[in-house]
Amino acid sequence: MKKIVVIGCGAAGMLAAIQLARKGHSVTVLEKNEKAGKKLFITGKGRCNITNNCDEETFLKNVVSNPKFLYSSIYNFNPEATIAFFEELGLRLTTQRGNRVFPESEHSSDVIAALTKEMKRLGVEVWYNTCATELVYIQDLATDNDNYEKSLIKVKSVRYRQTDVKNSGELEADCVVVATGGMSYQATGSTGDGYSFAGEIGMKLVESRPALVPLEIKEELCKRLMGVSLKNVSVCFEARVKGKTRKIYEDFGEMLFTHFGVSGPVILSASSVIGKYMDNGIDMYIDFKPAITKEQLDARILRDFDASSNKQLRNAIAELLPKSLLPEIIAYAKLDMYKKVNEVSKEERLSLVDALKHFKLTVKGTRDFNEAIITQGGVAVSEINPQTMQAKRTENLYFIGEVLDLDAYTGGYNLQIAWSTAMNVDIKE
Repeated sequence: MKKIVVIGCGAAGMLAAIQLARKGHSVTVLEKNEKAGKKLFITGKGRCNITNNCDEETFLKNVVSNPKFLYSSIYNFNPEATIAFFEELGLRLTTQRGNRVFPESEHSSDVIAALTKEMKRLGVEVWYNTCATELVYIQDLATDNDNYEKSLIKVKSVRYRQTDVKNSGELEADCVVVATGGMSYQATGSTGDGYSFAGEIGMKLVESRPALVPLEIKEELCKRLMGVSLKNVSVCFEARVKGKTRKIYEDFGEMLFTHFGVSGPVILSASSVIGKYMDNGIDMYIDFKPAITKEQLDARILRDFDASSNKQLRNAIAELLPKSLLPEIIAYAKLDMYKKVNEVSKEERLSLVDALKHFKLTVKGTRDFNEAIITQGGVAVSEINPQTMQAKRTENLYFIGEVLDLDAYTGGYNLQIAWSTAMNVDIKE
């Protein structure tokens, strides 16, 4: 039996504590918040999309950063195993659209309750309001890179500070598992603590940025369209890459206009891919009618014009789009919305078609970490053994979950990364 300290009582931390306690280890979890799973509580708007009920290959295709690193973890503990694990804890689950798995109650609190109950049954100690401040090592750390490459260090203990009783101390540990999360939703305690622990011993860090996050748009029309929700639209993003304009992302689905820009499922997914191109300048194009070609759309508009020859343009195409969006589309096409359709020229009509099929917006950037569902970047996976989750040059230090440079699209994939990496922690006797 080993004395193990897990830093962080979120999704990855709780599952790691459970699986290690089941193997007979003595586990203590340090959690800076007053309760477990504070970020998990708000996941999926409080419904908690536990996983995606897909096979391993489909899962890996939905991982944006470093999918190959996850081969060992996902084949060791796949979505099917995740579902079975929670059902064994007594949590009833339901699979919804897109193979997204939720608790039947659709309450994330039930997921947290199931995990905390199992930790308690196994004798896992959870120290709430306790912030891990420093990892203490057996040997002095080399500052020279050449020496660092040759050295192998070992964690001795974890220094902590208890905020509720204003106490501090040092907890000895045979092994330490860092499950501190990333930088997203910082009010829940995700403030990059794990990056500090890794950086102090010279581990490589990949620059962190918000991901699965809404986008800020330059054009003022987004404010006027705030609250307008669109279904079945296509979005395409282009950026200047090595002097050439290149398509960097394309998707189909739902989006929403906000006071600062755009949000919704297709936008959140896009943010995880286009974030690294922000300095290049990014244009976003919306196709409001992706199911039909330009020629088919032109024919549809012609039919509407024929049926409404004496009507104003804004009224003749009223069935095409939400009412509040029509003036913006017509203005984008540089047309007069009050013009009678029998006076609209072919060139003007084709300009309207182009506006509907190729509506351009300018991306200013992403919203910040407080609105990001996940963090992109973190501890470089090249520093971690994918078979065990142990740091390659530190004998008894492990990193799991969002603290690592791993992220995926929406749909339960990111929580599956947390579960899989937690279950892949392999501590030898």
